[in-house]
Amino acid sequence: MSDNSAVQPPIAAKKPYTHQKHGDLREDPYFWLNERENPEVLDYLKAENTYYQAMTADSLPFQEALFSEMKGRIKEDDRSVPYKKRGYWYGVRYETGQQYPIYFRHKEELSATEEILFDVNQMAEGHDYYHLRGLSVGPDNQLITYGVDTVSRRQYQLRIKDLSGSREYPEVIENTTGSAAWSAEGNYFFYTRKDPVTLRSHQIFRHKLGTLPEEDVLVYEEKDDTYSCGVYRSKSRKYLIISSSSTLTTEFRILPTDKPLGDFKVFSPRERGIEYGIYHYQDHFYILTNKDGATNFKLMRCCEDSTNIEAWEEFISHREDVLLEDFELFKSHYVLTERKRGLNCLYICAWGDEKGQYIPFEGETYVAGCSANPDFDSTQLRYFFNTMTAPYKVIDRDLFSGEETILKEGEVQDPQFDPELYESKREWATAEDGAEVPISLVYRKDIPFNGKRPLLLYAYGSYGSTIDPHFSTTRLSLLDRGFIYAIAHVRGGEYLGRPWYEKGKLLHKINTFTDFIACGRHLIQQGYTQSEHLYAQGGSAGGLLIGAVINRAPQLFYGVIAAVPFVDVVTTMLDDSIPLTTSEYDEWGNPNEEEYYRYMKSYSPYDNVRAQEYPHMYVSTGLHDSQVQYWEPAKWVAKLRDLKTDDNLLYLDTDMEAGHGGASGRFNALKDLAKEFAFLFELEGIVE
Repeated sequence: MSDNSAVQPPIAAKKPYTHQKHGDLREDPYFWLNERENPEVLDYLKAENTYYQAMTADSLPFQEALFSEMKGRIKEDDRSVPYKKRGYWYGVRYETGQQYPIYFRHKEELSATEEILFDVNQMAEGHDYYHLRGLSVGPDNQLITYGVDTVSRRQYQLRIKDLSGSREYPEVIENTTGSAAWSAEGNYFFYTRKDPVTLRSHQIFRHKLGTLPEEDVLVYEEKDDTYSCGVYRSKSRKYLIISSSSTLTTEFRILPTDKPLGDFKVFSPRERGIEYGIYHYQDHFYILTNKDGATNFKLMRCCEDSTNIEAWEEFISHREDVLLEDFELFKSHYVLTERKRGLNCLYICAWGDEKGQYIPFEGETYVAGCSANPDFDSTQLRYFFNTMTAPYKVIDRDLFSGEETILKEGEVQDPQFDPELYESKREWATAEDGAEVPISLVYRKDIPFNGKRPLLLYAYGSYGSTIDPHFSTTRLSLLDRGFIYAIAHVRGGEYLGRPWYEKGKLLHKINTFTDFIACGRHLIQQGYTQSEHLYAQGGSAGGLLIGAVINRAPQLFYGVIAAVPFVDVVTTMLDDSIPLTTSEYDEWGNPNEEEYYRYMKSYSPYDNVRAQEYPHMYVSTGLHDSQVQYWEPAKWVAKLRDLKTDDNLLYLDTDMEAGHGGASGRFNALKDLAKEFAFLFELEGIVE
């Protein structure tokens, strides 16, 4: 490392502020940092950026080289495998040197003239951030709705375009999720608006083409602030469906697409703790649900005209050892997406048959799942497959014969890349309570195991979100410099089924952190690395994991990366004006109840910073982040600077333009990754 001892970090001012709840007083001298418009706050964030930039100035050429290296592996002139829907083939392509996608289609045959739907490169000109989402083509194949966010707060303008003449409709609808669902004749569409303060998706409106947005009709409002709602069309195209969901409970409303002026009918009233999803086929609905204690979910069905929960009948039974994740409908077959002992499974069965078949997959570190299958009448299942050592494949499988066609294989634009140079495997660590925690690893075969190899351990561990062992071209920059990369499948995700999630939330949340610590210690015990070369990485709720872990086991890791970390848990969960707070009570608990308050305070990273040594740390955030407000990592870093007893690196890097997802564009995000990798390489003394 270069000598930057003369460069001093900024010291945030302390201003007395005391939170009081349940008779407990919490001193919060950095609470003032939540004043987004306060020039003093902006000055502090800029000072932290200046400090970070000064401390890492010598690594800028290396960062640039890493960026070029990672960018160089991307096939710049690339396109997706087109899928067919209502007579058109739709796809996305990229052109050399361009940051953003181009959306296109062909009528009937792929050899037909290409129609450009959107060239996002042109649309993004003049914007520091640009995101297009939610493309929905109307039933006449000529009108399309789409959402645009130019701030990175996930508040999208909903717009309409006439593809026959590339004409934009004048009406622009503000503050939406960006997606819409069309009526059968295409003269109406339905969309979701967000609360302007909390950003909760809470209202469904009906829009009539050719009218002003102010005239739109509110058809549903979700008044329970622990729920969010959305609207979409069934794959059969027969129903418009409104979903209402909290962490533990769901409810749906249905309306025939040919009756857009009608009233939505409740499918089955919400019952706390009952989750269900609905799929329409012929004259039945199929329901994926945890009803009757089906923790890993089962499949039920009911007739269209009798949808209440009492009328549901079992179709696929609950299995203790198999998580039923999804259900894909075709005219001739159905496909189940399952997970058994952490591994993806795809099961295909013809309607009316008693038994189907699984697609055979080999190994323990792979990812497989259904891809785009919008055509209800298709006889081909499109799915994807990849391992930690080789890029993805997109495959069409004939539903009748089982014959497969590989449509596309991911390419690594590096003549030196050879998947045979790499190896992946799965380890199992033993947690404090005896639970076996899986770890997926990948590394180069030709680098000796000497017990001192640098290892980056990643995890997320919340919301039942599973981080699968996928392939990454950018990760090669780590592996080719001797790093081992590992994913800890900790509780809080669903890698080992729904009970794995239940044991990592609410009053079991600490299991997430102790699982991660157990994984780090296991990797050391098994001779993969040592604490002096062990690193940890997590983002958002995974940043909470990082913050909690380093409070509990500060000597286990040499360095950590915390991206947009959720670290001020108690304060945030007590503030119901912050986006996402109320909808997440079932994930973290409601701190207005004393039991949950005291439990989350026991692990909240910000509340548990104390005078001790901490690892080297790189912390990133975005000023416009709508999910984890910038002030959480800012306060956390300020408190760490004040209390930690070491001289280890501590960086706060704030993107003053972006939000939770970081920079937009396929190349800009690589610059953020180059910063993280350069941080790790500096600590390891790797300079090229």
